[in-house]
Amino acid sequence: MAGKTDPIRKQASREATDWLILLQDDPDDPELRDRFEAWLSASPSNVGAWEAIQRTSAAIGRATPGYADRWRPFLTEMRSDAAERSTATGPAGTRERRAAERPTDRRQVLRLGGLAVAASLLAVLVGPDLMMELKADYATGTAEIRTVNLDDDSLVTLAPESAIAVAYSAGERHVRLLAGEAYFDVVPNARRPFRVAARAVDVVVLGTGFDVRRGADGADVAVEHGSVRVDHATAAPPVAETLTAGQSVWVSWSGRAERGSEPRSQIAAWRHNQLIAQDQPLGTVVDELRSYYVGRIVVMDEGLASRPITGVYNLTDPVEALRGIARAQNAVVRRITPWLLVVSAS
Repeated sequence: MAGKTDPIRKQASREATDWLILLQDDPDDPELRDRFEAWLSASPSNVGAWEAIQRTSAAIGRATPGYADRWRPFLTEMRSDAAERSTATGPAGTRERRAAERPTDRRQVLRLGGLAVAASLLAVLVGPDLMMELKADYATGTAEIRTVNLDDDSLVTLAPESAIAVAYSAGERHVRLLAGEAYFDVVPNARRPFRVAARAVDVVVLGTGFDVRRGADGADVAVEHGSVRVDHATAAPPVAETLTAGQSVWVSWSGRAERGSEPRSQIAAWRHNQLIAQDQPLGTVVDELRSYYVGRIVVMDEGLASRPITGVYNLTDPVEALRGIARAQNAVVRRITPWLLVVSAS
């Protein structure tokens, strides 16, 4: 019996996606509405799939589309496929096919705003942060890890979707972490201190290997070897923490500091394509995975997002890693489009 459940749900999910596209494209068609109501009442699986697709649409519907020349061909094909499948239910499908074949203007695309656009191509809909590109000396894209050899032979390894700006002078080596995460292996030079800044949080070193991650609420610093000083001089009271190998600290932008420790082998494990979670909320682990997936990952349930996760996951296959994370909490991952994965309770 269980073997029949998943195919039925998958079929209902595909049909619900089609109906969302068709109804948003032609909301005033009474024949289309009647056929949709008949489909909805035909099966409890259809009702569940429709409710799920509506929640997904609400969760991502505020995204602003861009780069129309890149996503319109896929959107047209998606609409056409939905219309062709609808012909199996009766002659009204002819109207949907004509709607799918006519050119898509800007107003129509914005009206589709829910799943029809945002869920289809969110990875390529939203343009890059051009200001970040202008400020950065080095940057990485989705799933890209890059090692940069600086002028003094210090090495910086950038995690995916990260950016740094470098400013070297005779008396100081200064790097700003503009976004994401980076591991630094610094050549010692007592006369020329090495500083890393993530907003107002400064990391000062002489010679060491350490990781810095810039998040939404603060910066994480972890030391693999050597020692660093972590300062937040503008906080009240100011933060000044010294870390040695195996120690870490999280400093919020407001100045709260939380020290911790972790095995040195696990610091910046992403360099070895590993995501290591130790009793972390599922939502936090998924956040770390997002920069490895070319698309959008949506966790539908806040309760699910708060559940603890422990495990080691392979970042070279982010979709399978996400499925492993979901399985740890008896959740499921559904691929709505090639660029959208939805995590929900099973």
